[in-house]
Amino acid sequence: MSAPRVLDLYSCAGGAGAGYHQAGFLVHGVDIVDRPRYPFRFRQGDALEVLADLIATGDIKQYTLAHASPPCQSKCALTVGTNRSRGWGRTHTDLVAPTRELLEKTGLPYVIEQPDGQADVRKDVTLCGEMFGLGVLRHRNFELGGGWSTERPKHIRHRGYVRGHRHGVRRDGPYVAAYGKGGGKATVPEMQTAMGITWTDVHEELTEAIPPAYTRWLGRRFLNYLAEEAAA
Repeated sequence: MSAPRVLDLYSCAGGAGAGYHQAGFLVHGVDIVDRPRYPFRFRQGDALEVLADLIATGDIKQYTLAHASPPCQSKCALTVGTNRSRGWGRTHTDLVAPTRELLEKTGLPYVIEQPDGQADVRKDVTLCGEMFGLGVLRHRNFELGGGWSTERPKHIRHRGYVRGHRHGVRRDGPYVAAYGKGGGKATVPEMQTAMGITWTDVHEELTEAIPPAYTRWLGRRFLNYLAEEAAA
């Protein structure tokens, strides 16, 4: 049997895609920005337009799962109130709702990923770097749709602080801050090591990425779900 395929929408440089690949999926990425370092099959384009086209043509049926990480700057706790962010200038558009609407039309099981501070996703699963022994905390919430679900893992207690300056206080700790620059935030090599990402050394792409361990975990549980459904 051929490997299941996942459609990786708003793929950025492939943090989510790499995790699904490690779980056993063939990965197809879509991003509005050209991503020459993306390590899998890639299509440049507006994710909503590409998804609508796949639905209209029936090509969406080639996929087993859809994953989406729509831009979150409108409500993300780290960027709300600021005037600048990656790729969207001074306007922060919330794309979660239109993305969910189209994902529902695909008939596929799907995952929508967002950081803490985004109120418009169900927190069906929340993952943290400490759960995987990583050097970042990088909490992310995942809404599971299209009929599938999995257990919500217990949030493991953090071992200490994130290194760097915050609110006028300098702290050391076992985790690095994989966003922004200055104030003790992580260097590019530190981010690569902390998140398990080796194929890009672009600062911007690393700050936007999620650790592959997250979607490896989700992908394996989705495959377990499929196996249980087939055996029922």
